Amino acid sequence: MTYIHERDDWPDFIWDNAALSSKLAAVRHRQGRLLGRMEGLGFDLRNEAMLRTLTSDVVKTSEIEGESLNRNQVRSSIAQRLGIDIGALAPADRHVDGIVEMMLDATQNYQKVLDPDRLFGWHAAMFPTGRSGMTKITVGHWRPGPMQVVSGPYGRERVHFEAPAADRLDAEMDRFLKWLDRAPDTDPVIKAAIAHLWFVTIHPFEDGNGRIARAIADMALTRSEDSSQRFYSMSTQIRAERKVYYEILESTQKGGPDITPWLIWFLDCLDRAFDGAEEILANVFKKARFWELHGDMTLNARQRDMLNRLLDGFEGKLTTTKYAKIAKCSQDTAYRDITGLIEMGTLTKNEAGGRSTSYSLVVG
Repeated sequence: MTYIHERDDWPDFIWDNAALSSKLAAVRHRQGRLLGRMEGLGFDLRNEAMLRTLTSDVVKTSEIEGESLNRNQVRSSIAQRLGIDIGALAPADRHVDGIVEMMLDATQNYQKVLDPDRLFGWHAAMFPTGRSGMTKITVGHWRPGPMQVVSGPYGRERVHFEAPAADRLDAEMDRFLKWLDRAPDTDPVIKAAIAHLWFVTIHPFEDGNGRIARAIADMALTRSEDSSQRFYSMSTQIRAERKVYYEILESTQKGGPDITPWLIWFLDCLDRAFDGAEEILANVFKKARFWELHGDMTLNARQRDMLNRLLDGFEGKLTTTKYAKIAKCSQDTAYRDITGLIEMGTLTKNEAGGRSTSYSLVVG
């Protein structure tokens, strides 16, 4: 097997402009329209849309790698760093804070040069204990040894990809970073797609390469818009298409210099990510309408926090037990709070009763 990085023409990528032109034009049109719509929102609605987008981006980029982050911790960590008031903040552990810091640095400081020191900082932030799970890894430096992407049980592993040897990494990363920070000689969205593929093919770290590759692509997309405000999430869409994502990566890394199929997939995925942005925007408007209708209600802090959680996409069904746990109050207090919200017309009891009693938000 000859991988793309072992070819004499690496990394002289080529592609079919004619096959991409209509897709690229459509994506750029949607990108511009979305940014224009968001600029027309009020400050609070724009912040809410951005907070939802970034929260999903951080959660989903980790899910792609099989890691589950606490959504409330991620949301609180982002809100704190961006100065967005969301009321009570859920304490976040160091690992969550580190991933948030890396993702925000990529998109909020998108004009800064990406050099090895900055990449090492991202990597160290992602692995604050110097371990990936129980395994000790080299943090804040290029990997010291070989790297394979494998799947399957021990003894019957399937090798999907083998990255360049460790002694090539200094030269490979120097060439990549110089290219990344040059003025683009092609459309910046195409450059984002190439950056994603190029970095993840070099695979310079012992762990975290996929997340960093997606952060670099996000940074390049942010540069294409010249705006740090994020209203769509490529990682969220990639998570929904994870199987195809890995398949197109593998076939491209085992192919020749023509990366047209990868670029077509990237543009299509980005187009579908804009659909997700429309859904986020609809939910933001729904939340705004809810508080316009119910903003004059007399609520305690627990009730207001719970309503916001439900509006933000509460996972599962709300029960008295869950309410008490989240609000850190007794079951009796939780029941009184819920009863009060039902009387105010903001909650309704679902049909199943007894131990299965649960409640849903009433959105007028």
